[in-house]
Amino acid sequence: MKRALLLAAVGLAAVAVCGVAWKLAAPKIVRFETPFQAVLLDNGQVYYGKIQGLGSPFPVLEEIYYVQDQVDPDTKQVKHILVRRGNEWHAPNLMVINSSHIILVEPVTPGSKVAKLIEDLNKKPQ
Repeated sequence: MKRALLLAAVGLAAVAVCGVAWKLAAPKIVRFETPFQAVLLDNGQVYYGKIQGLGSPFPVLEEIYYVQDQVDPDTKQVKHILVRRGNEWHAPNLMVINSSHIILVEPVTPGSKVAKLIEDLNKKPQ
């Protein structure tokens, strides 16, 4: 009787340990409250967009924007502009990112300069 009770207790403890280990090892899906997020990759490039599946091996970024430098040929002054991705030859509408190349993801707050630039770009006819 004592042996059966001891085996049951050990079995329950093993199930509890396995459950905790599975919960800790399971990928966490992260959700943001803001419409856009900034995604910094390990090559230094920053993309702004709507990320889905963060916490999975291959999250997807949609409605993508990035900063492009323009040099004024007369003054040699560098101007940074926000460009919507999709005007390239292959007209991409999303980006599948290997999560091992993501350094960080941050929310783009609605009142930020980037959010205002995105809003302005969306008002322009394509």
